[in-house]
Formats: sequence, structure tokens, C-alpha cells
Amino acid sequence: MEARVLLVEDDPTIGRSLDQSLRAQGYVVTLAADGASARRALAEATPDLVVLDLGLPDIDGLDLCREVRAFAPGISILVLTARDEEIDVVVGLDAGANDYVTKPFRLGELLARVRAHLRGSDVSSQSSEITVGDLIVDIDARRAWTGGEEMTLRPREFDVLALLASEAGRAVTRERIMNECWDEHWYGSTKTLDVHISQLRSKLAQGGGPQRPTIAVLRRVGYRLDTQ
Repeated sequence: MEARVLLVEDDPTIGRSLDQSLRAQGYVVTLAADGASARRALAEATPDLVVLDLGLPDIDGLDLCREVRAFAPGISILVLTARDEEIDVVVGLDAGANDYVTKPFRLGELLARVRAHLRGSDVSSQSSEITVGDLIVDIDARRAWTGGEEMTLRPREFDVLALLASEAGRAVTRERIMNECWDEHWYGSTKTLDVHISQLRSKLAQGGGPQRPTIAVLRRVGYRLDTQ
């Protein structure tokens, strides 16, 4: 089945160009020029990916990002914006975005990121619940619990935790985590991985239970999810 992309972009020139480029890649594209149109498109059909411009005429793009994340937690959201300060990136991630591309951008890079996120959104028809000690990760629902309490995770934190849980007890290299959770076309600093790991370790430490998992840091290698 062809992947469905909702493109939310108020600039008509950029919108038409991206619409044509995405269609040329074989995607089914719905172009929305404002928040109201995006909401109607979401109500009609759930897309596999949302490419979202933050500078919309009728609603703040971050608010719309939060709405999309609440409406369908499994959707990948790629934010496209001129805001490039570090605080803007953090706010975007907190709002539920999976990725962040700043204008001006290279079309090839953007299309590569779209392909990577759509590959990551493929869902198996089989059960995808992973249990590691007192940790339960439900891939389909994108939810996780430790010691019986649900964890509050950013989208990327969930991706990293799910990968580590799927390889519990085995070392996972930094390169693999970056490639699979950020994709091979990520050009930002790898320090963002350190931040996400630190936050995950803190959140795991808050959970109860005798088999509470911990994330071991393997110097110059990567990380490993262990149970106590």
C-alpha cells in the first residue's frame, strides 16, 4: 500500500514543489495550507507521516503538532521550519515531533528523511510487546511501563528505549542507535543521543520493582539494557 503523507505548508511555492516531489516518489499526498485544512484532512484519513510547517496563518504549528500527536500517537511528524535555535528544537521535540528540518533545506536530504521515517512506521501484524524484567514496551501502542507505572516518554526516547529493549542484554552501538532512531541522514550533533539516554536512565530509575532495568554505558561502544 502506498504511504500517505499529509503536507502542511502555507507557502504556495514550497507547498507545490514538495507536493510534486513527494508524489514523484510514489506517495499519496494531501496538501494543507493551514491548520483548519490539516485538521479536516486528519479527520478524513490518518496519514503515515505529517510534514509540518510551524509558521501557519491560523494556528501555531507547535499546537497543531501536539494535536496530531494526541490524535494518533503512532504517526511520524517531521517539522519543517525556519526556526533553528536549540531551544526551538527542544520545544519542537517536546511538542511531539520526531524530526526537525530547518529552512532553507536540501530537497534530497528532506526526501531521505521522509523515506527513513516511513520505513520506521511499518507495523507488523504480530504482537510487538517486549518485556525486560519489570519493563514492558508496547511497540504498537508506543507505550512503556516500569514497575507497573506508565512512563512519560518523548517520541525519540520511546524509539531508543524500544531498540534497547529489543536487544536487552546485548550491546547496541551508538552508530546503530543514530541510524535506526534518527536515520543515517541525521546531520545534527550526536550529543542529542547522550541527552536522550540520560533522560531515559532517570525515568527508568523512578520505576519500582525488583527487576528494574538500567542502561549501562559502554565507553566508546554504546549502550546495553540490563536488569538488576
